[in-house]
Amino acid sequence: MKNREIQITSRCKSLRFDLDGVTDCLRQLDTDSRFALHGGDLSIVFLSDAEMGDLHGTFLGDPSPTDVITFPGDPEFGEAGEICIGVERAAAVYPEHQSTLSHEILLYLAHGWLHLAGYDDVSDEDRLRMRQAEQEAMALLLRNRSTPPKFSWVD
Repeated sequence: MKNREIQITSRCKSLRFDLDGVTDCLRQLDTDSRFALHGGDLSIVFLSDAEMGDLHGTFLGDPSPTDVITFPGDPEFGEAGEICIGVERAAAVYPEHQSTLSHEILLYLAHGWLHLAGYDDVSDEDRLRMRQAEQEAMALLLRNRSTPPKFSWVD
């Protein structure tokens, strides 16, 4: 969607990132029909483990921190939805995945986007579809880039 507003906010003071690069990646997903969202603006929020745990507990009944939580928007009010990213979770797990912080957060963004596009990961079958879509989305995002947008911690 060409005119979709994308608002990106970080509530983690130690997180630094390439705002234009993140926005560009989201716009790439937005132009691919495989990952279509309904109309409306999109909000991305980078949160701490404590904040993710609060959201997870309030809305999903599990107070543990998690990687991604999405909230579908209401197209009648011009909202596509909100993607909440647990950046401390990403920082904790990326070494186990033999990845980088930047790649892990980009994967979380793609995963959240796919939830808003109608993908789910509750059943085994849904999880397989989600993993395939994640691979396709990440391939799209990295196809024209030598590296993903940079994310880093500053203590």
